[in-house]
Amino acid sequence: MVFIVYDLEMTVRRKKSQIAEIIEIGAVKLVEADGKAEIAGTFQALVRPSKLTGIKENTTVFTGITEEELAQADRFPDVLRQFIEWIGHEDYYLCAWGPDDKLQFVRDCRAHQLDMDWIRNHNNLQKQMSRILKREKHQQVGLKAALELLEIPFEGAHHRALDDALNTAKIFQRLYDQFVLERNTVAEDSVYTEEIVYKTATEGDEPDSPFAKLAGLFPSK
Repeated sequence: MVFIVYDLEMTVRRKKSQIAEIIEIGAVKLVEADGKAEIAGTFQALVRPSKLTGIKENTTVFTGITEEELAQADRFPDVLRQFIEWIGHEDYYLCAWGPDDKLQFVRDCRAHQLDMDWIRNHNNLQKQMSRILKREKHQQVGLKAALELLEIPFEGAHHRALDDALNTAKIFQRLYDQFVLERNTVAEDSVYTEEIVYKTATEGDEPDSPFAKLAGLFPSK
């Protein structure tokens, strides 16, 4: 069995009318060995959005990714093909921190009219972490806080896909015997017929999405 722990970076939206697009995919492949999850490889690729003018200083400030870098990247269909080829032909689980990355994959696949059957056996590790900590459903723990709770140092840059995926993989390795992974298909979840909207967090709460704090980061016009 293969475990794919991944993370996405997207263009930052300042208005509800704007559509976020994936601009980076980072992932870690893990396999079971002697009852533990061992890292077997990594994947990282920038993705050129359909509208390069959509990534201004707000996206660069948040991710460190520049418009010039994205201008040299492949489009989403090509990068997704590379990603699926990298995953390989073995049975696999997809794992991400929170629900937003899966939703964004669905949105971008729909926008490009691409098959979504590969989005299967998807698991929200943030939700699993909350279950292990015995928190209420609305009390989700962020990646940084989860690492601190487990006394795992964060390595790399925040809001870069591969670095976030690698740090999430550390949590997966530490709690491997406590996670209960589910088998599913993308068609089973009715939420994918709804609009994908990043929510802003209420004051004092830690947001489910890393984009929740952005509402106060840049002034509205």
